[in-house]
Amino acid sequence: MVVCGDDGLAHRLAAELRGVYGEQVTLVVPASERSVRPPVVVRARAASALLDRVVTAAAGLTGNGGGGTSGPAPAAEPPGGVRLMEAAEPNEAALAEAGVERAHALALVYDDDETNIRAALTARRLNPRLRLVLRLYNRRLGQHIEELLDQAAALASGDGAGGSADGPGFDASTTVLSDADTAAPALAATALTGTSKVLQTGGLLLRAVERPPSGAGTSADPGLATLALLSPTDSAGPGGDQGPTLLPDAAAVRDGGGRATVVLEQVSYAGPSLPDGRGVMPWFASLFSRRLRWSLAGMVGCVVALAVALWLVTGIHPLRAFYLTLLDLFAIDDPAIGESVGRQILQLLSGLAGLLLLPVLLAAVLEALGTFRTASSLRKPPRGLGGHVVLLGLGKIGTRVLTRLRELNIPVVCVESDPEARGLATARRLRVPVVLGDVTQEGVLEAAKIHRAHALLAVTSADTTNLEAVLYARAVRPDLRVVLRLYDDDFATAVYRTLRAAHPRASTRSRSVSHLAAPAFAGAMMGRQILGAFPVERRVLLFAAVDVGGHPQLEGRTVGEAFRAGSWRVLAREESGDAPGLAWDLPDTYVLQATDRVVLAATRRGLAELLGRRGRERAGT
Repeated sequence: MVVCGDDGLAHRLAAELRGVYGEQVTLVVPASERSVRPPVVVRARAASALLDRVVTAAAGLTGNGGGGTSGPAPAAEPPGGVRLMEAAEPNEAALAEAGVERAHALALVYDDDETNIRAALTARRLNPRLRLVLRLYNRRLGQHIEELLDQAAALASGDGAGGSADGPGFDASTTVLSDADTAAPALAATALTGTSKVLQTGGLLLRAVERPPSGAGTSADPGLATLALLSPTDSAGPGGDQGPTLLPDAAAVRDGGGRATVVLEQVSYAGPSLPDGRGVMPWFASLFSRRLRWSLAGMVGCVVALAVALWLVTGIHPLRAFYLTLLDLFAIDDPAIGESVGRQILQLLSGLAGLLLLPVLLAAVLEALGTFRTASSLRKPPRGLGGHVVLLGLGKIGTRVLTRLRELNIPVVCVESDPEARGLATARRLRVPVVLGDVTQEGVLEAAKIHRAHALLAVTSADTTNLEAVLYARAVRPDLRVVLRLYDDDFATAVYRTLRAAHPRASTRSRSVSHLAAPAFAGAMMGRQILGAFPVERRVLLFAAVDVGGHPQLEGRTVGEAFRAGSWRVLAREESGDAPGLAWDLPDTYVLQATDRVVLAATRRGLAELLGRRGRERAGT
C-alpha cells in the first residue's frame, strides 16, 4: 500500500493500514513534514502540554514525566513498520520510487484537489491494475473522476495490460472520498450514543456495544449479532491466558456466561423530534408568537362570551346576537338608545373589547409580515424544545453531520456565526432551526436551548472556539454530553483527559477528523467490499459486502453451513426491488444464491482466505 499526503490524515491512514490490516505501507510526505507542522498544530501542541499539566494536577498524578503526549516526536514520526519517503510532490518519479507499479493500492490524501487528481492520472497510467483512493472536496467532480479512472483501468485491462490480474478479487477500482463525509457518521453516532465505533451500511448506522457478563448457562440479548466474547479476566485488555473469542458459535456464547460480550446494534433515536411545520396548527404556531396566540385566543373567548350574554339578555337568535356583538366590537352599530339596560351595558363592553382588539390585530399583522420575511431564510428554535443536539458550525464538516443527524430523525439546533456559511442552505432545506451569532458571546447558546439539550456537538474549524463553547456549556450544564472536533490528535487526547477529570460523571468525547476518517480511507484501499473494522481488545473484526457468486465457501450453502466460527459469519443479505435494504436475522436454513450479496463479519485471516488474497500476497512478496 502507498499513502501520499501532507497532513495528519496520511499518518493516521498509514497507521490504520499497518495496525489494523497488517499491510506493508510506504508513506510519501513532503520533505518538511517530519520537522515542520502547520501553525495551528503548533498552537495545539502548546495547549496540549498545558492541558496535560492541568489534568495531572486534577487527577493527582505526579512523577510521570509528562505522559505520552508531551513530545512532538511520536506524532511526527511514522508508525512502526511503515516505510517513510520524502517527496516535494507526487510526480511520476516520486510515485515510481514509492513502488506504485507493484502496489495493490494508492491513497492520495493531499489537501489540494488538483494535486490528488494529477497524481491519480499519473498513477493509473503507471499501473492500470492499481486500486486508487482519492480525497476530494468537490463531490460532483469526484463522481466524474471515478468514472474516468475506472474506464481507463477497464480499457487498459481489455488491451492486455492487466490480463493476469482478472483473477479472484481483482479490483482496480477508483474511490473518491471526503474526510467530511467519512467522519460525519461517527460524529453523529458519538453525539447520540457516546461512541464512534460505528459502521455504515445499507442506510443504517451500526455500533459495537460491550455488554457485561450474564449468569452461567444463560445468554444476554445478542442484538443483531454476537461478535465476540471478551477475555474472562479483563474485558478492557488482553488480560490473562485466554484472549477474546471472535465470532463465537451459539454453544460458545451459551457456555461463556461469565464473559462480557460485544454485540452489534443499530444506532437509533427514540427521543422527541422537532415539529415538521406541516399542517394548520404548526403553521399557525410558527406564524405568531406564543404570547400573541394567547392574546388572540382571549379576544375570541371574550367575543363569544359577549354574544352569549346578549342572547340571554335580549332573547334574540344566537346568530343575530353574535352579529350584533361584532358590530358593537368594531363600533359600526347604532347606539342602543331606548334599549334595555342590559343591552346598553353589553354594547359598552363590546366597544371596550374593540379598543383592546386594535393593538392585538396590529401586532398580529406586523408579526406575520416579519415571519413571512424570514420564513425563506432561517427558523428559530421552537419554544419548549428539549432533548435535542446543539450543533456548532455549518461548514464542510457541520453540514455533513447535520444531514446525518436529520436522517436519524434527531432534533437539531444549529449555531453559526457566518451568515454566508455553506450549510445554511442545507439547514433551510431541512427546516432546522439556526441561531446566528458568535458562540463565544453570552446568550447565543442559551438561545439554542443548551440548558435542555441532549448533547453539544462543536465542529467549527477553530479549536479554541470549540473548546470555549464546550467549557461554557459545561458551566451551564455540568452533565451535558459534549463532543468536540479538534485538529490534532494529541490536543484532542489532552482535552478529553482534562474534561473527564473535571466532570467524571458526564460523557465527553474529543475527536480529530483525521482519526475518524482514516478507517474509511483504509477500508477503501482494501477494496470497495470493506465496510469498516471494529477493534476487539488487541484483535480486529472486519465487515465486508461480498457477492456470493464465485465463493464456494458461500454459494449453495445455508447460512448455518457458511458460518465458520472464528473466521467469518454472514450477518445480512442485501434486498433489491422497490424497498432496497438489508435483511437481518437470516434463518440458518436460508440457502445463499449466486446472485445474493451479503454483509459478513470476519477476522483478517478469515477474510483473506474467503477473498483469495493469500495466494496473491505470497506471490507478490
